[in-house]
Amino acid sequence: MTFEAVTTFLRKIAPLMSLTKKELELLSTPKKVLQSELDVNGKKYSAYHVQFNDARGPFKGGIRYHPDVDLDEVTSLAFWMALKTAVADIPFGGGKGGVTVNPKELSSHEIEGLSRQFVRAFHEHLGPTKDIPAPDVYTTPQIMAWMLDEFEKITGEHAPGMITGKPLELGGSLVRDIATALGGVYVLEEAIKKIGLEEKTVAVQGFGNAGMNMAKLLFEKGFKILAVSDSQGGIFDSNGLDITELIRVKKETGSVVNYSGTKITNKELLVTGCSILIPSALSGVITTENASAVKAKIILELANGPTTSSADDILHKNNVLVLPDILSNSGGVTVSYFEWIQNMYGYYWDEETVKKRLKEKMVTAFSGIWNMYSQNEHDFRTNTYIVAIRKILTAEKLRGMV
Repeated sequence: MTFEAVTTFLRKIAPLMSLTKKELELLSTPKKVLQSELDVNGKKYSAYHVQFNDARGPFKGGIRYHPDVDLDEVTSLAFWMALKTAVADIPFGGGKGGVTVNPKELSSHEIEGLSRQFVRAFHEHLGPTKDIPAPDVYTTPQIMAWMLDEFEKITGEHAPGMITGKPLELGGSLVRDIATALGGVYVLEEAIKKIGLEEKTVAVQGFGNAGMNMAKLLFEKGFKILAVSDSQGGIFDSNGLDITELIRVKKETGSVVNYSGTKITNKELLVTGCSILIPSALSGVITTENASAVKAKIILELANGPTTSSADDILHKNNVLVLPDILSNSGGVTVSYFEWIQNMYGYYWDEETVKKRLKEKMVTAFSGIWNMYSQNEHDFRTNTYIVAIRKILTAEKLRGMV
């Protein structure tokens, strides 16, 4: 999704908040835009690091390796991260990094070299109190370990809090591997209670880390998962899918389509007759073309930007509750914050403590937005953005920036 499309929603709600021209400009302008070119065996790869806003704390955001990465995308994601950390009420700002590369075409040794070069290119702007990266698309705990090691070699000191999503042995946090999905579960459970939803049938688009864990967690809680999909297509069963078996098939064959069941397309999954729809893959998949056909009562956005602004209007009119990405998938950055706390104190929490504190954060964030939503005519996303923007602007005003 282009940065222009991302900021369209910001401009859309500006009149509702009586934002001044200066406030709008501050909210839509990144603080720093950094670029570099990384070299692996003579081949060049474009690298980007955008630091959007740090009024509320150090920049925070993942680093993604993907052939479609460009500056516009990284800027959009950095903007979302600034809002996401505000919604989750954690003391971070928003940033993002990315490299235009297909990691599937590189050896492990080459990926290590690329990762170390990324840190060498941007290390002056990184650190536990400056900018704290994390894993994102096609980046892993191992890549975070290489980046941490490179940063510590450059600085000559141990600094586990400079990056999150690390292996446990290097200061990672328990629950981080399922944090995005688990945070989404906590939000979904609260929403179900608020609207009194009795039917718990689910369709999950995207069966990567977040989508797979979401399906698994909901399956274990007794939800009926009717459909899931990945990049190769989807599978549907009106009696419910066996998610344990489906995960085995996905890992062994590379796709959910090899599971026995009715084959469906990704587009068909979005309009499946389920009560809960969870887009967990691509942005911009719910649009004016298919929004009216969505049958779900709740859409939980685990992906970044899966619903277009114009589709939001249709869904709201049809009484579909859209739980926006900057709330629904903020469990990942919240547990990253917990990891950073543990690193800074040198004191590590058990699994039960992490889950308890994550639930508290997610429920508190949802409840605050719901209270606003239930008292005005605006959709849930608009209320979520208003909460985030108010927090950022309050910090900026206290700093004397507006």
